[in-house]
Amino acid sequence: MMPVSMVGRAGELAELDRAWSAVAVARRPAPTVAVITGGAGVGKSLLVAAALDSFTPRPSVILSGAARVYGPAPYDWLAAVLTGRDTSRLDLPPDALAWLAQQPTAPRERYAPGTLLRLAVRTVRSLVGSGPALLVVEDLHALDPASLNLIGELATATDLPALLVVASRPAADAVVPELTRRALARLCGVRGAVRQHLGPLRPAEVAEVLTQVYADTKPSGRLVTSVWRRTGGNPYALTELLAAHAGNGPEALLRRLPTPRPPASRPVAEPASRVAASVDPELTAREVDVLDCLVAGMANKQVAKALGISVRTVTVHVSNLLRKTGSASRTEVALWAVRHRTEALAPLDPSDSVAAPG
Repeated sequence: MMPVSMVGRAGELAELDRAWSAVAVARRPAPTVAVITGGAGVGKSLLVAAALDSFTPRPSVILSGAARVYGPAPYDWLAAVLTGRDTSRLDLPPDALAWLAQQPTAPRERYAPGTLLRLAVRTVRSLVGSGPALLVVEDLHALDPASLNLIGELATATDLPALLVVASRPAADAVVPELTRRALARLCGVRGAVRQHLGPLRPAEVAEVLTQVYADTKPSGRLVTSVWRRTGGNPYALTELLAAHAGNGPEALLRRLPTPRPPASRPVAEPASRVAASVDPELTAREVDVLDCLVAGMANKQVAKALGISVRTVTVHVSNLLRKTGSASRTEVALWAVRHRTEALAPLDPSDSVAAPG
């Protein structure tokens, strides 16, 4: 039986497995590229992790990295890859390695951009060796321009026995949308590239999740419709909803968690596609931004990175959100936001008796 987190992703898993076989079994001379896009919480990282668990043979080398917490810096992806790794055998000038690894001892004088890019590619080649290797790029949308150039160069490198898996939100959600748009276009344009876009789960897939979680009970159509509407089919929101009701029967999912009433003196914001448009208008714009990140499942450090603020500031905003929404935990405030959004967009009729999706 497929794990709950991977319901609705069987086709994508099989496609990634075939891409890995092209590298590890067929020994394709150039890298195989897989680009996975989707909004926050749709399960991009979970898909990559599940694919890695299923790969046969196992990768000889795994290089994985993402943007650093406190804002992008040149070669963040490679610096993350090099962190904690023995670099003593890398055939690189010490000062160049210090730059690429973002070491505090890096000299002020730096190499020309083109030279540094070539050295970065050489570094990855040295780490990959004879492979087969898996290169994982998380959150392409948050990476710095130098990292984007490096990933593009690796995608078209010759004699690099690797599967390059890139996960990203849509370019419109990126730190610099135009740069991300160009990087995604470059990667998707590589010959044989695998392109996957993850959307929300369909009602039938939500029903499958509920069937697995509540093994002894077939979910009713009303229950499936309610859960699908409340979570918007977002896998992360669905997982959190199930966790909040763990230990109870499936009908507990029909009960609303208590939500605070907005101040009588101010009207509730009009429905819109963003969480901000359907939550308490007493929230500040920055608190709404933080709330969006909590719904996406981000930790405080990830929120700080995404919004360009300090972790301490994030902590203050989270505390304010808990107080203003009357929530006892981060999970509860995220569920509160999801419920407000989905109920505003698609109110649930208590008498709904839609048949269970097939």
